[in-house]
Amino acid sequence: MQPLSVAHRFQAFAARALLSLPDSLQVMLAGGKPVERDGYVLDPQVQHMLAMQRRMRRPHFHQLSVEQARREMEVNTTLLAPLAPVMQYVREDRFNGPGGPIPVRIYRPRELSAKAPATLYFHGGGFVVGGLDSHDPVCRIVAHEARCVVIAVDYRLAPEHRFPAAADDAVAAFRHVAANANALGIDASRIAVAGDSAGGNLSAVVSLDTRGDAVRPAFQLLIYPAVDLTMSFPSITSLGKGFFLEKKSLEWFMGHYLRSPEDGRDPRASPWFAEVAGAPPAAVFTAGFDPLRDEGEAYAGKLEAAGVPVTYTCHRSMFHGHISASGGLSNARPALSEMAAALRVALS
Repeated sequence: MQPLSVAHRFQAFAARALLSLPDSLQVMLAGGKPVERDGYVLDPQVQHMLAMQRRMRRPHFHQLSVEQARREMEVNTTLLAPLAPVMQYVREDRFNGPGGPIPVRIYRPRELSAKAPATLYFHGGGFVVGGLDSHDPVCRIVAHEARCVVIAVDYRLAPEHRFPAAADDAVAAFRHVAANANALGIDASRIAVAGDSAGGNLSAVVSLDTRGDAVRPAFQLLIYPAVDLTMSFPSITSLGKGFFLEKKSLEWFMGHYLRSPEDGRDPRASPWFAEVAGAPPAAVFTAGFDPLRDEGEAYAGKLEAAGVPVTYTCHRSMFHGHISASGGLSNARPALSEMAAALRVALS
């Protein structure tokens, strides 16, 4: 990751200072009254943060080239990144994949035994942006708080590699870990998959694709997952402007990832269209001000209707991407810990 510029470092310092003000001042500085949609009330810090982004004229992904958007993702995930614990063991590796080596980063907390539980983490970013660095703090926190090895997977990105490249890499990475569990110091019976946004999509795809494998995920943690790439749910429109992730940006991501609109109905692109019976137990987390809220909730309901053990939680005052900004948002950090706790219980 390139270091932040002086201007971006100043923005990060100023944003954290302003977001530490009392809630009443946050609302006043953000426009004077709370924001409500669909019975949800936006967190005052989030409201102020979004107002600051507008004042700083931070661009949306769809207004940028692919390379500019990738840099913007790095900046976004650094400005308010959570403080991450120091790991005893972090190393880079590569797994064999269908399109060549898949870079991974392996985090192992100090207290784990030789045969530890593990989680493959797939980062968000619309299948176009993001990588090992953008989600490094989140992966460190998950490893520390869930008490498991975390293997972050740097799957191929679009538009250089369109669907199903990311899905193929995700499945290949899981199967590599399953086949090499002993060498990796991992308990093959306690391997979970997790991810946010596009990474939640890939976690769901791996969970479905490996149902017939000898080793399959023990658990799936889906964090505001993108499970319907046809973008048919109401919150895509009702929350598609003004809450960080824009509907136009979603369209931009899909235009780069899918080979054609017809791919959007392929179950390996959109798990919403899959038969989900036999999927592993799941925890699904959404946010009240996320355009993906409705599809995440519906997918949890679909899993439950198919007999899959599932818990569903909506962080009602949050927005899409809040775990990556949990260093500056006081109510986002407990949300991340809640996700890690669900993983820890499932793998214990």
